[in-house]
Amino acid sequence: MKNTLEIDNLSTYFYTEDGTVKAIDDISLRVREGETVCIVGESGCGKSMTAMSIMGLIEGPSGKVVNGRIGFEGEDLLKMSKNELRTIRGHEIAMIFQEPMSSLNPVLPIGQQITEPLMEHMKLSKKEARKRAIELIEQVGISRAEQIFDSYPHELSGGMLQRIMIAIAISCNPKLLIADEPTTALDVTIQAQILDMLREIKAHSNMSILLITHDLGVVAEMADYVIVMYSGKIVEEGEVVELFNNPRHPYTQGLLKSKPIINQRQDQLYSIPGQVPNPLSLTESCYFHDRCGECMSICQSKQPQLKDIADRQKVACWLYEEAAVRV
Repeated sequence: MKNTLEIDNLSTYFYTEDGTVKAIDDISLRVREGETVCIVGESGCGKSMTAMSIMGLIEGPSGKVVNGRIGFEGEDLLKMSKNELRTIRGHEIAMIFQEPMSSLNPVLPIGQQITEPLMEHMKLSKKEARKRAIELIEQVGISRAEQIFDSYPHELSGGMLQRIMIAIAISCNPKLLIADEPTTALDVTIQAQILDMLREIKAHSNMSILLITHDLGVVAEMADYVIVMYSGKIVEEGEVVELFNNPRHPYTQGLLKSKPIINQRQDQLYSIPGQVPNPLSLTESCYFHDRCGECMSICQSKQPQLKDIADRQKVACWLYEEAAVRV
């Protein structure tokens, strides 16, 4: 199957007065055509930085992609000029940002914000763009489309704004949609509707989706393939069913244990012990070693590498090093 997105050895650093923060540290991943890949992990693990790096939104001089390749349709996005990126961003690659209230321009009508990419990338006339924008507003499940077209962001609810963000993202029929926590600020009913909508759009256009979330329920419902990140590194990845049924990395096991179970009484939810390490004080050890119940002496002195342990399943853990070598 063809890969829509290919990331190889990507590293994104931020240079601060206190030291260098390795927001993303040598990660590689693939997103196949028509596939939904979920990146999951605690806050600060590098999920959003991965998305921002793909979109070319890392701001210098403090932030910089220092190494790697981001392949899209055979081209390396990191080697493109700003103008070349602009022709792809919002057209072939689109992104739904985490917070629609801060992503939409508060002083521009909704319709103008939807028609802008249509006129820029699809070369539609103003009249054609308006017609298409109204169709998109209806497609994402909002009634009174013509009235909404002339409304401002502050006049709409959070759920409606998130739908507008989706309408803008899919307006130019992108090949890759990056969704960064698209349902975080929504109640569960609206969340379910948004996820159903993304599935329908994907099925209709064979679009690839890179979904970033910390919600394992969303992962189970949406993902074909899952990538687990911790402190800027990928610690495990695999097909969604296999990863949920047979998690290998102690961190993945901890994440799944912390998920509440329906119809089962739990006096207290499980919590992974300890804290995420300070990104300024990371050593050559396994970053998870001081929170891990399976910690060995080698974990405290050497970083495990991501190894194949089965078909389309990888793990970075010393527990599986010998098994990985045998494979």
